[in-house]
Amino acid sequence: MTIGIYSRVYKEDHTPYVLELLQQLHKHDIDVLMFDEYHKAIKKNLPKQKINTFKNHSDVKNKVDLLLALGGDGTLLDTLQLVRNSEIPVAGINMGRLGFLADIHKEEIKELVESIQQNTYTIENRVLISVESNKPIFGEVNFGLNEFTIHKTDSSSMIVVHVYLNGEFLNSFWADGLIVATPTGSTAYSLSCGGPIMFPDSGAFVITPVAPHNLNARPIIIPDNTILSFEVECRSNNFLCSIDSRSKHADTTHQLAVKKAPFTLKLVRMPESSYLKTLREKLSWGEDTRNR
Repeated sequence: MTIGIYSRVYKEDHTPYVLELLQQLHKHDIDVLMFDEYHKAIKKNLPKQKINTFKNHSDVKNKVDLLLALGGDGTLLDTLQLVRNSEIPVAGINMGRLGFLADIHKEEIKELVESIQQNTYTIENRVLISVESNKPIFGEVNFGLNEFTIHKTDSSSMIVVHVYLNGEFLNSFWADGLIVATPTGSTAYSLSCGGPIMFPDSGAFVITPVAPHNLNARPIIIPDNTILSFEVECRSNNFLCSIDSRSKHADTTHQLAVKKAPFTLKLVRMPESSYLKTLREKLSWGEDTRNR
């Protein structure tokens, strides 16, 4: 077995946990590939043993059996561009702050490696959202795990987004923007804009307006087999499109459509992990003095 190790930024306080991870993988005779840029940043603090590296999707697809993301949720979202439709499982070791996706604590590295070696971990198939346009915007990586967003540019007034479901007109949203979130993304940007929390296997998307001008515009849950299309009006003729953390400029000549991607992200969970436990911990449910 070969494990890939990815992180977007090296921080000094990562070092003891990376050393522990390498030691545990070596102990179980598991081969290691480390993201090249991360290896360059951390190698001065690593043992002198040779560590092979990877750079892109092709390297991961051909050489890695499971990918570990060291960081927070943003780091785990990055790995989607590496695994794509390869069905390689991804596990997030939380070295960040919140960790809805990267919910494996850095103190659990030993237990994680043992779970991988013994094949006792579980996998959740997380739905992805894909974007199509008459003029390509996101290239080959036109899919995301959390959400697709249409948003006004920084200096422009609000925009109008006309939304169609399977070709039938739904509504015109006068707002700063519009979010189409997956169940995974329901606890991200959509939640901060008043959207509902959805379970990962809900089989739905949620449309959430961002700062709507018409206050009767509320979040709407729709089946995830729906194809959404949009027409955008704005004074500047320019707006932003984003998938997860990747933003691109678009204009009113872009014809945009969003639907469920034909593949999923395989998210690794520890045997004792559960979505309800994650919600309680990350949203601080029950931290009322009356519950003590």
